[in-house]
Amino acid sequence: MGFGGVESVPIVVDNHVSGFAMLEENPARNIIESFMVAANAAMARFLRARNSLCVRRIVRTPKRWDRIQAIAAPFGAKLPAQPDPRALGDFMAARKQADPDHFPELSLAILKSMGPGEYVVEHPGQEHEGHFGLAVGDYTHSTAPNRRYADLLMQRLLKASISKGPCPYSEAELTALAAHCTERESAARHVERFMKKVAAALLLGPQIGGEFEAIVTGVTPEGTYARLLTAPAEGLIVRGEKGLDVGQKIRVRLAAVDPNKGFIDLECRL
Repeated sequence: MGFGGVESVPIVVDNHVSGFAMLEENPARNIIESFMVAANAAMARFLRARNSLCVRRIVRTPKRWDRIQAIAAPFGAKLPAQPDPRALGDFMAARKQADPDHFPELSLAILKSMGPGEYVVEHPGQEHEGHFGLAVGDYTHSTAPNRRYADLLMQRLLKASISKGPCPYSEAELTALAAHCTERESAARHVERFMKKVAAALLLGPQIGGEFEAIVTGVTPEGTYARLLTAPAEGLIVRGEKGLDVGQKIRVRLAAVDPNKGFIDLECRL
């Protein structure tokens, strides 16, 4: 599926945040990512054919498909009534070609409405749903055993299957490890987001009172959040948040920052 955006990395010089470096996608990265997706799908299908346990990477069918439909509607797109990853992929590809400059904003809004991925154990004959975001039914993580434990588990399962040896894990053990990988991935994302918020708060400190274009990225019982479009920063909307929804574009005022806590407070100006 044609998701893509702009990744950012804080630039720290002499213990001061001087800005953010933008890591934009390019054809070389896209080709490598496509090969990795193909390899991971092939690994999942291989283990299924061998009647072996497999750690799958899944992204469940979005519960908020209605919100995704609403995000697509202003662009003249009418997505099917039922969640359809290929229809969504076609829409995203068309928008990326039509307006590449604003595509990261659209991509972020759609991704936030889909929800996170998770690791689950698949037993042959008991298939789970696939990876909705990639529009593939068979998917795992196996290409980076040096940085993800789930990939190392897959390499061990593949090694045992190829050598026709015993499975290195029981189904209960593998299920517990898959849940652990999901939990640790969530924790890592939390730490990464927090450190980026700390860096962003330090960078935005001198701009308190300024106004920015933003996009709503989260609406939860704990609060409503928005991401600035001109700076890689996300903050809590402390005033004017009523009635906002994920993917909505708004104008906000920077009300306050607290770098020690990674807090960025915003006021909605609509």
